[in-house]
Amino acid sequence: MPQDILVIDCQYDFIDGTLACLHSDKAVKNIIALINSKPGARIFYSADNHSINHCSYIQNGGTWPVHCQAGTHGAEIHEDFYSDVKDPLQRPNEENIYYKGENDALEEYSAFNAKNKAGREINQDIGSDVLACGIASEFCVRESVLALLKSGRSVEVDENLLGWVDEKNHRKNLEELKTLGVKIS
Repeated sequence: MPQDILVIDCQYDFIDGTLACLHSDKAVKNIIALINSKPGARIFYSADNHSINHCSYIQNGGTWPVHCQAGTHGAEIHEDFYSDVKDPLQRPNEENIYYKGENDALEEYSAFNAKNKAGREINQDIGSDVLACGIASEFCVRESVLALLKSGRSVEVDENLLGWVDEKNHRKNLEELKTLGVKIS
């Protein structure tokens, strides 16, 4: 069975917005190049989708500034995925975008239970061999990878396809994931 690609939270707020992460611009370009090199591969996109009352926001007692608020530019998946991914079926669409963080009381880093517009969860649809990429390495990518591993899936992470908050923690995360059986390329 071919490898599925999980593109995690490549949204404007994590690229150049309120929570801009290091290496994010390059990660987006590299992810698109990877997708274009794998015609026919199934692509799954996760996206934070918060209300203004979300528990992760500093103003609501959380850790982070307001980000990926539903309906804002910052919550949108980067436009290059729509314009530069060659195969229209691999571009973000209603079926392959899965939203997370919609429960105001739940901090949801992992994309594992994210839902598309039809109410299907990523964990119901994604295959047994997954390449995980996106933003941020030591938060949402890490937690998604851990959940995929726990479910018995084989997971690969490519360093060139990641954005991160802090380089030291990003490197530490990759080393830890490697010891857990994740293929780091």
